[in-house]
Amino acid sequence: MDLALQFIGAIGILVPFALLQIGRLSQHSYAYLALNLAGSAVLTAVAYLDGQWGFLILQAVWTLVAAWGIARSLRSTSARRI
Repeated sequence: MDLALQFIGAIGILVPFALLQIGRLSQHSYAYLALNLAGSAVLTAVAYLDGQWGFLILQAVWTLVAAWGIARSLRSTSARRI
């Protein structure tokens, strides 16, 4: 199960990155940010459970940055509606 979660998390980060590189996604799109958030959150949990502290820090920061990007996008979308 641990290995399956690692693959799921990695795919959640690598697929949107590949789509960004070929011009199919924007780095500010919800899809890109949400997939990064989900993938990095899964890898953060796996790193925590395995006691991989360096990887935990990397993935926790990645998760926080993706969440911040989503929050920023939501705020700017809300501001445009007003």
